Amino acid sequence: MFVPLHDTNPLKRIHFQYVTVALIIINVAVFVVFQTGWVIPLDDENTAAFAVIPAKLMTGSPSDGTMFASGAFMPERFTLLTYMFLHGSWIHLIGNMLFLWVFGDNIEDAMGHMRFLMFYLMCGIFAAVLHAWMMPNSDMPLIGASGAVAGIIAAYLILHPKVKVWVLALWRIPLRITAAWALGIWIVVQVGSVFFEGEEAIAWWAHIGGLLAGAALIIFMRRRGVILFDKTRGGA
Repeated sequence: MFVPLHDTNPLKRIHFQYVTVALIIINVAVFVVFQTGWVIPLDDENTAAFAVIPAKLMTGSPSDGTMFASGAFMPERFTLLTYMFLHGSWIHLIGNMLFLWVFGDNIEDAMGHMRFLMFYLMCGIFAAVLHAWMMPNSDMPLIGASGAVAGIIAAYLILHPKVKVWVLALWRIPLRITAAWALGIWIVVQVGSVFFEGEEAIAWWAHIGGLLAGAALIIFMRRRGVILFDKTRGGA
């Protein structure tokens, strides 16, 4: 598996990737404050209240939700947003944030700030919905930005397949390859894992849902004049 480090793809339409950086800061802050136990620790039960649980999402009524000890009520469908900002471990968080940092800025550049934020959230929501639809009886909480990040990966592959990307192969070997190879292999692994691995602890269907959403949305949400399958290899 490849871990992305850097792409040779400078911004063309925006001065800075404000939304990408803000999403990374929020994800890291939520993990540090609530999930490390350092500041305001959430136990497993309260963490699950913000996660997508397919069995509850697919079979619950519109009025179903989570009632906290404070008396606050959160509808179950609200977890389609909150689950994206929780992670199971430092490795889970760092992996997602690396993909977001390397590839998110160019998708934000292709869409604009607010449209990119909408794209990110829509990919994450569709990822969770597909995961729940394919596994409607699962009680395993779904957390993480992987579905939304998968949407970014699909969009990047459609926009910039020829751009050169520095990656770590097997976490230790630096390689400079095209995005088509780096992201294409990642996508093949996700699709293959659904049929051959079947491990419920990893939300393969959420990854595929994010990929499908990203591939469809980039066609309609990109700025006018942004080319699909650009053949340039990026800048220095």
